[in-house]
Amino acid sequence: MDVVIACELNGVSIWTPEKKRILDNVDWQVERGQHWVVLGPNGAGKTTMLSVVGAERHPSEGTATILGERLGKTDMRELRRRIGRVDPTLRMLDWVTGEEAVLTGLKNTIWPQWNDWDENDYARAREMLSLVGLGDFAKREVKTLSNGERQRVRIARSLIQEPEMLLLDEPATGLDFPAREALLASVDALAEEHPDLPTVMVSHHLEDLPTSVSHALLMRDGKVLASGEVGEMLTSELVSECFGFPIDVHEFGGRYAARAAAGWTVQERITASR
Repeated sequence: MDVVIACELNGVSIWTPEKKRILDNVDWQVERGQHWVVLGPNGAGKTTMLSVVGAERHPSEGTATILGERLGKTDMRELRRRIGRVDPTLRMLDWVTGEEAVLTGLKNTIWPQWNDWDENDYARAREMLSLVGLGDFAKREVKTLSNGERQRVRIARSLIQEPEMLLLDEPATGLDFPAREALLASVDALAEEHPDLPTVMVSHHLEDLPTSVSHALLMRDGKVLASGEVGEMLTSELVSECFGFPIDVHEFGGRYAARAAAGWTVQERITASR
């Protein structure tokens, strides 16, 4: 990857046809080798911003430069081929094998293209599965995999085209504790194997962050509240302001946990969440 700045947003705003602002004057920069998490409550604008970074939509106002290409002055389809995206809602056919599911990422399709694949492609797919801890699952049909295993297959699938940036949209959604931990271990292994690959993860749970996260962007009401190195951002004060709720944040060896601040009654917690 020759581009040092993977993503640069300057004054980016997005509004609906009814003129409701979803993003409001966002400035943000992601550099090669950085691993970001975008945090915020529901409706903060996280997924909308990810759609801009993923070259899926143009800003209503401001400029977005992704992998050196200015949105509005480049072929969005070509640019998207340079970006990997892990989405828990991505459909995979139940009857394809793990390696076949990974290989569908070559042309970003659901249906396998057996005639287009050679042994080098299959070897590459098995390599990607091994990277996410599923080296023995290449011949297993997708229908036999757990939700967590399927999510790791999606990560392997996103890597098959050697993307220049990887986006992960709430990858731990719906996973139980062991599956979540296996997924996060896979993300950490990816960061070790490809240290220059910039990643952006969207989440609203601190417990879902891998140890490899280096930077955090906190959003609320479509605006950037704060951004910087993860240790400076994930404090009780900033996270509480971000979510509009008193939160105690704790760090344990590079992992984070959050809980409602002590002293709040059940009724106060319920009222604050509205």
